[in-house]
Amino acid sequence: MEMPPLVAMVGNPNAGKSALFNALTGARQKVGNYPGVTVERHSGRLALDDGRPVELVDLPGAYSLEPSSPDERVTRDVLLGAQSGERRPDALVVVLDAANLDNHLRFAMQLIALGLPVVIALNMIDLAERDGLVLDPAVLERELGVPVVPTVAVRRRGIDTLRATLTGLVGVAATPVASLAPVEDIRTLQRRARALSQAATISETPTRRWHHALDSVALHPVFGPILLIALLFVMFQAVFSWSEAPVSWIEDGFTALEAAIKGALPAGFLRSLLTDGVIAGVGAVVVFLPLILILFLFILVLEASGYMVRAAFLLDRLMAGVGLSGRAFIPLLSSFACAVPGIMATRTIDDEKDRLTTILIAPLMTCSARLPVYTIIIGAFIPARQVLPFVGLQGLVLLGLYLMGIVGAFVAALLLRRTVTKGESSGFMMEMPKYQMPRLHDVAIGLWSRATIFLKRAGTTIALTTVVLWALLSFPQAPAGQRQVEYSIAGRIASGLEVIVRPIGFNHDIALALIPTMAAREIAVAAIGTAYAIDDTEDASGAKSLVDHLRGRWSLPTALAFLMWFVFAPQCISTIAVTRRETNGWKWPIFMLGYLFATAYVMAGITFWLATLAGL
Repeated sequence: MEMPPLVAMVGNPNAGKSALFNALTGARQKVGNYPGVTVERHSGRLALDDGRPVELVDLPGAYSLEPSSPDERVTRDVLLGAQSGERRPDALVVVLDAANLDNHLRFAMQLIALGLPVVIALNMIDLAERDGLVLDPAVLERELGVPVVPTVAVRRRGIDTLRATLTGLVGVAATPVASLAPVEDIRTLQRRARALSQAATISETPTRRWHHALDSVALHPVFGPILLIALLFVMFQAVFSWSEAPVSWIEDGFTALEAAIKGALPAGFLRSLLTDGVIAGVGAVVVFLPLILILFLFILVLEASGYMVRAAFLLDRLMAGVGLSGRAFIPLLSSFACAVPGIMATRTIDDEKDRLTTILIAPLMTCSARLPVYTIIIGAFIPARQVLPFVGLQGLVLLGLYLMGIVGAFVAALLLRRTVTKGESSGFMMEMPKYQMPRLHDVAIGLWSRATIFLKRAGTTIALTTVVLWALLSFPQAPAGQRQVEYSIAGRIASGLEVIVRPIGFNHDIALALIPTMAAREIAVAAIGTAYAIDDTEDASGAKSLVDHLRGRWSLPTALAFLMWFVFAPQCISTIAVTRRETNGWKWPIFMLGYLFATAYVMAGITFWLATLAGL
C-alpha cells in the first residue's frame, strides 16, 4: 500500500503549533516515540481539498537547525531525512507567532532554505491585532517567496485557506539541499528577520515602538555592553551610598544591646559568650543586610523588567568565545545569589560538557556571601572619596571585584573547554520578553525572601560556628603576656596554617578566619570579629570597631591579597556537596576544589607581592 505524503508542522516553541495541529487533524491522532529516543512523535491524518490523504506530523519545537537539545535534534534530523524510521517530509507548515515575528522569522528562513515546499501559518494574528500590531501577509509572501496564511488556531480561523494552500503544495518536487550547514550565520539571519518584520508591519502601538527603540540600544553590539556596565556601576555605587544610614542604625542597635548585657551581667563565662561570641560574630555579619538587600533590589527589578534576558543575549557572544552556550547564563546569574541553586540550574543544559564546565566555574560568580567580606575590607582600606562626580572609589573597587570573578570564570571556562571538558559548544536561541514595569508586590516578596534566608543563616550556621569558634578561642586561658588568640586551641591550629599562607601575605588572623569559612564565606567576618573581641575586650565590638582593628593590624597589600583570595577560593561546604550530587561522584568536586584553591593562592600571592613592590 502506498504511503500517504508526509507533511511536517514545525516552528518555535509557544507558536501555537499544537493547537493548529489539533485543528487540522481533529481526533485522528496518534502518539508514539521516535525510534531510539524518548522524544514523543505526534501524528495525525488530514484530508486535502482534492480528497488526497496526508500524514501530518507535529515536530518538537525548535529555535534553529543547530540543535541544543534532544527535541531540536529530532526536528533537525526529520527535516534533513536523517531520523531513523522516519521519512523526509514532502512539505512543511511553518507556524509563526504573529506577535513575535522577528524572532520566529529567523528559523522560518532556515527552513525555507531547505528547499521543501513551504506554507507559512501566521498564527495568533488576533492577539497581535489586540495589542495594536497590524501585519501585511502579502509583504511576507513577496519577500519569503512562499504562501503566508493568517490563522487563529483556537478559533479555526484560516484553517480552510491553509488546507487549500497545502493541496496545491503537496506533490511539488523538493529542491535538492546543497548543504546540511545553515545558509547564513545566526546573526545575519536575525538582522534579515528584523528588517523583514519591520517591512511587514503596517502599524503598531507606541508601546511596541518604544520596545523596539529600547532594544535598539539594549541589544546594540556597542551601546548594549556600555549600558550593561553602566547599570552594574550604578548598582555597586548604590550598595555603598544607600546602605550607609541603615548600616549605622544596626550597628547602634548591637552596640546598645552589648552595653545592656554588660550592664546586666557580671564579667565571666556567660557575658563573654554573649558579647564576644554571639554579638561580635553574628552582629558583624547582620550589619551587612542592607547592602545585600540593595544588591538584590537591583537584580529583582532588572529581572522583572525584562532586561536580564537582554543581558543574556549580549553575554552569549562572549560566552561562545570561551566555549559556553548562552544556556549557561541563567545558572551563572543564579550563582550571584548562591552557587548552590546556580549549580542545580545547570540541569537545563543538555550538553554534558557544557553543563560540567558551568558547574565547575559557578563558584567563581561573586555570591552574596562574599559581600560582607568585600565591604568590610573595602570600608577599612579604600578611602571613601569621589573620583568623579557621583562616582565613589569604594563602589568602583566593589564593581572591579565582581568583574574579576566574571573574567576569572570565563578564563577558567576557556581553559577547561580546551582540556578536561573538551567538546563542541552548543548553540542557544532565546526569545525576548516584553519590557514591563516591575510589580512592587513581587519585588517586596523577593526582598523579604532574601532577608529571611540571610537572617536564618546568621541565626543558625553563622551563630553556631561563631560560638564554637569563641569556645576554641577562649580555652585554654593564656598566661599573662601572651595573646589569647594565639595561645588558644583555635590559635594553635591557625599557627599551623599560617606557615602555608604566610608567603602570600596572610597573617595569623587571616589563617584563623580561613578555618571556619568552609561552612559559609561570610563567617570570615564573624571569625575575625570574634577573635578581635576576645583579644581586646576593652573595645566595643561591631563593624566600626572591627574596621579600626583591621586598619591597625593589616597592611594594604595583605588586605588586597585577602580580597583576591575570596574572588577565587571555593569556601562553602554546601557548594561542594551539591557539586558531588550533580556530578554523581567525588572526582569533579575534588578537581574543582583543587583548581580553585590553587588559583586563589597564586592570585593572592601575585596581588600581595605586586602591591608590596608598588609601595602600597
